[in-house]
Amino acid sequence: MEIILKQDIKALGEKDDIVTVKPGFGRNYLIPQGFAELATPSAKKVLAENLKQAAFKQDKIKKDAEALAGSLADVKLTIGAKAGESGKIFGAVNTIMIADALKSKGFEVDRRRITFETEPKMIGEYIANLNLHKEVKVKVAFEVVAE
Repeated sequence: MEIILKQDIKALGEKDDIVTVKPGFGRNYLIPQGFAELATPSAKKVLAENLKQAAFKQDKIKKDAEALAGSLADVKLTIGAKAGESGKIFGAVNTIMIADALKSKGFEVDRRRITFETEPKMIGEYIANLNLHKEVKVKVAFEVVAE
């Protein structure tokens, strides 16, 4: 019996895979639980169309991320922070500050996609990693200066 999985199932397959299982397992467990549906010819066509559209959307998202990464390659940010005599920052420079600085330069990047190579604790230059897509990552240099 062929079925189309609606979600990942350990030791069987991943979402949208067409797998062959014993009829009792499919009819009595997978289909009633909502883990799978019968792989009829019409369901296979719908699955193929859905996969095609999802691939198109992912390709567009990746191209947009690559274009953004290309324009971010030479951007240098300056972040102001209160600091003591020794150069130690009071508080912290966080991803929200980096996202706001990028926004002021005209780049829209979600703060949850920003990480630091080393946490900025002193005045100086640092690198922020921007994960724009699972395959597109870019490094942006920023400088922390005393206000």
